Amino acid sequence: MVNVVSNPVDVLVIGGGPGGLATAIAARRRGLRVVLADGAVPPIDKPCGEGLMPDGVEALRQLGITFPAGEAYPFRGIRFVSDGTKAEAAFPRGTAYGIRRTDLHRVMLDHAAACGVQMLWKAAVTGLHPEGALVAAELVRARWVVGADGASSRVRKWAKLNRRELDAPPKNLRFAFRRHYRVAPWTGFMELHWGRDCQVYVTPVGREEVCVALISSSPKLRLGDALGEFPELCARLENAELASSERGATTVTRRLPRVYRGRTVLVGDASGGVDAITGEGLCLTFRQAALLGDCLANGDLARYQKGHRALIRRPALMARMMLFLARHSRLRQRTMEVFQSNPRSFAGMLAMHVGEGSARHHISNGIAVGWDLLKA
Repeated sequence: MVNVVSNPVDVLVIGGGPGGLATAIAARRRGLRVVLADGAVPPIDKPCGEGLMPDGVEALRQLGITFPAGEAYPFRGIRFVSDGTKAEAAFPRGTAYGIRRTDLHRVMLDHAAACGVQMLWKAAVTGLHPEGALVAAELVRARWVVGADGASSRVRKWAKLNRRELDAPPKNLRFAFRRHYRVAPWTGFMELHWGRDCQVYVTPVGREEVCVALISSSPKLRLGDALGEFPELCARLENAELASSERGATTVTRRLPRVYRGRTVLVGDASGGVDAITGEGLCLTFRQAALLGDCLANGDLARYQKGHRALIRRPALMARMMLFLARHSRLRQRTMEVFQSNPRSFAGMLAMHVGEGSARHHISNGIAVGWDLLKA
């Protein structure tokens, strides 16, 4: 027999990661009564590159979240490294931060509690119900149910929002592995090292610590083996003490035809996403959460559907471009040479990546890069 919770809530968020917490905070800021449920115990960790781009930092600020002193480490731009060729540029506006995933979760958790979000941890959600969802053998009545339970979302399946092809392993599935090293960051940039069949991100997350994340199409490739392909990076890390064990996750570019049905709606990786090569996953999630909080308050999920489609457009475009370069090493190397000889072209690409600059500027920069490639 299911116990019934007597007082219904406005929003039940299923999933207590950054996406679920951001949605709960956004809904509370609009005056809604919110309950968040997750079977895990915080802080929740997940392997990722641990870099927040300036647009992601701004998205958090709009939710009222800032980082206490010492919780995050600033970096000022992106550096690409490929076969000895380097290209770097500073962000056109704002500051990016590297922060351990568990520290980010703790900051967001504290803010959610201060906002008045009721959080149920170690509370497994076992299914949807016409009046809400079943949480720890109780019916939690809710006007809206938000699925923020990740790429393998059960809420998505329960609400029949899966496409048929989602039931099979996606063709563009890739594998990421991450660990931390105790070594002082050697640059003020996040670095992306391009290899033959993989990419390695290096993000400064503290005065004496960096996060190193590998992304590839092989579930068997590990950091220890992959680093041998990057002699300069390998030398920097050779004597560094490991600060964490290696952890893995999957990443995929995925778009859904619909992100809501009836009173159930999806956010973050549950609603689709882009390959981790962009570094934009968290920013996209936070922007979706802010939009969803507003749409829940107004009872307009059709607007969320339209806005969700618009939000994913730029990151999806960047993912396609970067994965294309990953698959075509000769074109990538020629492009890197153009970026190195013409730093403004790389700065223009970075501006597009973080959503700065006009469409005219991006088109003009793209034409210029294309012309330089033809001349190369």
